Amino acid sequence: ELPPSEFMQVADSTWLVLSVVSNGRAPSGSQATGVTKIARSVIAPLAEHHVSVLMLSTYQTDFILVRERDLPVVIHTLAGEFDIYKEESGECVPVTCDDVSNGFLKPKPATSPTLHPVQSPQTRFCILTVAPDTLPAIATMLIDVLFYSHSPPREAGAVGQDLDSITFFAFSLIEGYISIVMDAETQKRFPSDLLLTSSTGELWRMVRIGGQPLGFDECGIVAQIAEPLAAADISAYYISTFNFDHALVPEEGIAEVIELLQQRQESGR
Repeated sequence: ELPPSEFMQVADSTWLVLSVVSNGRAPSGSQATGVTKIARSVIAPLAEHHVSVLMLSTYQTDFILVRERDLPVVIHTLAGEFDIYKEESGECVPVTCDDVSNGFLKPKPATSPTLHPVQSPQTRFCILTVAPDTLPAIATMLIDVLFYSHSPPREAGAVGQDLDSITFFAFSLIEGYISIVMDAETQKRFPSDLLLTSSTGELWRMVRIGGQPLGFDECGIVAQIAEPLAAADISAYYISTFNFDHALVPEEGIAEVIELLQQRQESGR
């Protein structure tokens, strides 16, 4: 528990974590292909039923966070496509719609595409992992990068549509698995033999969603990116944050991604 502080903002909702596994197994240690694999089966249906989600891709798998109060709608929406389980005392227990139904489900609203502005900085990013037992060897460097090296963020209103670069460093530790996203220049500061990436060592470019902080009440933001990329069979690594959403795509595909998203923007006007 963190003590109350004037320096900390806390969203007023409690969120639950959903993970999608294949044939009852979690994905292997290979790098995930991101939200596009679950865009049609999970993200789009939840957006259609007006369920807001936060998305967190990691090196190992992808997680979808939904509000606790939306759980009946989530399960009702996904039960036709998935076997759904909840964790109780470390065991996976099947869940049915009857277990969570508490009355009336929210009506399905008329569909209208969510269209937020997108920005694509020139920064090149790496998606990495590190073995937990080697984490102490880079701890000092992590602390420096997280808390001391970066300049303070600019005000949202001062950010233009086209950014030359963006300050972005993401570190997650989930069930012992570590994921790190950093720009290629920052990676050079770390011992290369401790940071693990895919066998191709590919670099990624970012699309940032939102011209101003998005909040948590709007639905369809992830679908705005995931659906057109899924249709084009383009992988994406997606990270929702308190203020903005970020999708990373393979560097060689950034031009096609920008074109697809611009087409969606124009068709939604």
